[in-house]
Amino acid sequence: MMLACAHAQTAQNDFAIESLGNGIYVHHGQHLDIDTGYQGDICNISFVVGSKGVAVIDTGGSFKTGNNLRDAIKKVTDKPILYVINTHVHPDHIFGNAAFLPRSPDEVKAQFVGHEKLATAMQLRKEAYDKLNVKYMGNDAKGSEIVLPTIMIKEPTDLDLGDRKLIITPYPNAHTNTDISVIDSKTSTLFTGDLLFIERTPVLEGDIKGLITVIDTLKTYPVKQVVPGHGPFTKDWVTALNNEQHYLNAVLTDIRANIKAGKSMTEAMDTAAAGEKDKWLLFDIANRRNVNILYPALEFE
Repeated sequence: MMLACAHAQTAQNDFAIESLGNGIYVHHGQHLDIDTGYQGDICNISFVVGSKGVAVIDTGGSFKTGNNLRDAIKKVTDKPILYVINTHVHPDHIFGNAAFLPRSPDEVKAQFVGHEKLATAMQLRKEAYDKLNVKYMGNDAKGSEIVLPTIMIKEPTDLDLGDRKLIITPYPNAHTNTDISVIDSKTSTLFTGDLLFIERTPVLEGDIKGLITVIDTLKTYPVKQVVPGHGPFTKDWVTALNNEQHYLNAVLTDIRANIKAGKSMTEAMDTAAAGEKDKWLLFDIANRRNVNILYPALEFE
């Protein structure tokens, strides 16, 4: 359920920031599909303000979006940005990074934080992602650069913001092979990245069975509220995780049944998880993509 919170907005471009209280701020991306309306601003991007400085959690899909976020932060606090955290490799979460590089010799240099496999994944995908950015965003793709992590997370790690710490946890192959989550100790807020989707159909790339297992792990965390990778902030976070897990199990079960019955991937695209259709936005296109990715892998399990 959405919490009624004060909103701060940058007047120039209507870049809305939701305050969750106690130094937690979120900008909610729009539910647009990459093929039909991608503009570099579709995921949730957040920042946490501590007594020593700020941590950014994801930066959006373009230099433009990253700049909007940076400007919004400066309207809230003049504390330095100490950390820029990428929850995984997907382009809608990482291409605002360049906006947080130092702009003067005396500016505090932010540390870029990601999964131990993030740097390699970024480098392998750079050429393909650059082409996609130009294709979908045109001029708005200018300045969008790959910025590699300077802190690579191999095991749960604390980042110090002064009066609060952020607990960064890496995961095995799940949504991708580069997923991390962030917990703010002061407010018991969990930032899941794309390990959790709310309202919008979950997207799969990595290992569906791994993601289902990670969701079980997330449900055990002693947190009070959750910011997903896409969709509204929630205090009813276990229900949200259960909803996503229900969809994932439906996809997995139905694809396996199609394979066992000798049906083609195209047939599976039309029928897998059909009972979930009315529960999720962008279902038709996202679910077909998920089946396209999962079917070949499950054929040989």
